[in-house]
Amino acid sequence: MGIIKAAAQAVTGTLSDQWKEVVEPMSMDDQTVFVKGVVRRSGGGATKDVITNGSVIHVYDNQFMFVTDGGKIVDYTSEPGYFILDNSSAPSMFSGNLKEGLKESLQDAFRRFGFGGATPMSQKVFYVNMQEIKGIKFGTRNPINYFDSFYNAELFLRAHGTYSIKITNPLLFYAEAIPRSAEHVQISDINTQYLDEFLQALQTSINQMSADGVRISFVASKGRELSKYMADTLDEEWKQQRGMEIQSVAIASISYDETSQKLINMRNQGAMMQDPTIREGYVQSAVAQGLESAGANANGAAAGYMGVGLGMQAAGGMMAAASATNAQQMQAQAQAQAAQQAQAAQPAPAADAWTCPQCGTASTGKFCPECGTARPAAAKWICSCGTENTGKFCSECGKPRP
Repeated sequence: MGIIKAAAQAVTGTLSDQWKEVVEPMSMDDQTVFVKGVVRRSGGGATKDVITNGSVIHVYDNQFMFVTDGGKIVDYTSEPGYFILDNSSAPSMFSGNLKEGLKESLQDAFRRFGFGGATPMSQKVFYVNMQEIKGIKFGTRNPINYFDSFYNAELFLRAHGTYSIKITNPLLFYAEAIPRSAEHVQISDINTQYLDEFLQALQTSINQMSADGVRISFVASKGRELSKYMADTLDEEWKQQRGMEIQSVAIASISYDETSQKLINMRNQGAMMQDPTIREGYVQSAVAQGLESAGANANGAAAGYMGVGLGMQAAGGMMAAASATNAQQMQAQAQAQAAQQAQAAQPAPAADAWTCPQCGTASTGKFCPECGTARPAAAKWICSCGTENTGKFCSECGKPRP
C-alpha cells in the first residue's frame, strides 16, 4: 500500500471525474500543529474511515501528510501536490525538500511505527504543520534568582514573553505528542506539560547567563542568546524524544521583586552621587525643596526654617565635612603666609636704639631728635663674680641681673 504522485492536469482536467474521493486537510492556522484529512466523496455512501483505492490526497506547502491503516503509518510525504492512494503498491515515502538528516530520522521513525498492509480496514490521512509555531506565551510564576556580579548581590526577577517551536520530526511528534483520538490539535491543547518543562529550562538558562557574567539589565535584550541556551537545555528531551525544538524566545518584560528593586535603585543612586556635578545639583534641589516645604509648615514658617537650619547642620554635615575641612586648612595656610609676609616687611630694630624718657621718641643717637634730651646712661650693676655689666646677663659668667 502506498501513494503515487499524480500529474496536476490529471487531477484538474477531464480525468478528475474518475476520482471518487479527494482528501483535504482540515482548517489549519498558525497555532495548529495537527489535523485530520477530510474526505470529500462525489457519490456518497462510502464506509467511514475507509478511503477508496485510487482517491486523491492533496498536500499543501509546509505540510507533512501521512496515511495510517489500522493505526499504523503506511506512507508519508512532505512534497506539495496531488497523490493517489494505491493499495496495491509499496510505500513510496516522498520526502520532498527535507534535509538528509530529517529523511534518515523519518525512515527510522517509520521503521518504529509503520508497517506495510494489504487489506485496508481503517484508513486515515493526517497532516502536521511544519511551519514555525509562534506566539506561545509564557510567564514565570515565581521569581528566578540571578546573581549579578556588578551589583555583587543575589537578585530575583520575573520574565514574561513568547516563544516559538518547530516540529522537526513529524512522525515522532505524532507518535509521542498527539493523542490518538485527536483530529484537530492546537499547541495550547498539549502545552501544559511542555510549558512547565520550558519554564524549568528557562530558569536553568537564565542561571547560566548569570554564571557567564551577563548583567541582569541586559537579559531582556539577549533573546537570541537565550534561545541558544534554551535549545541546549531542551534539545535532548524535546528534539530526540518528541520531534520538536525551540526556535526562538522573545522576552517582553522583566520585573524585579521589591527587595531587588530597592537594592538596584540604591546602587544606581550611589553611582550617580560619585559625579560632583550631579551631587551638587542634588543638594541644591534638596535644599530648595526643604525651603519650600518649610514655608508651608503648619506651625509657622519661622519654625519650619529653624528646622531646615537644624536639618542642614545635621544631615548636611556629612556631605559638607570634607569641604569644610579643606576650607579651614586653606584659610589657615593663607593666614600663616600673610603673617610671614607682614613680618618680613617690618624693618629690623637697630642694635643701639633707645626711647626718650621725656617725649617717647625712638632714637639711636646720643640726643633725642624731638626734644633734645640726652640719652640716659645705661645703669650698671656688678655681678657676684665681680664683673661690671650694663645688660640683663653677666658678660663673664652669664648670671642674670639681680
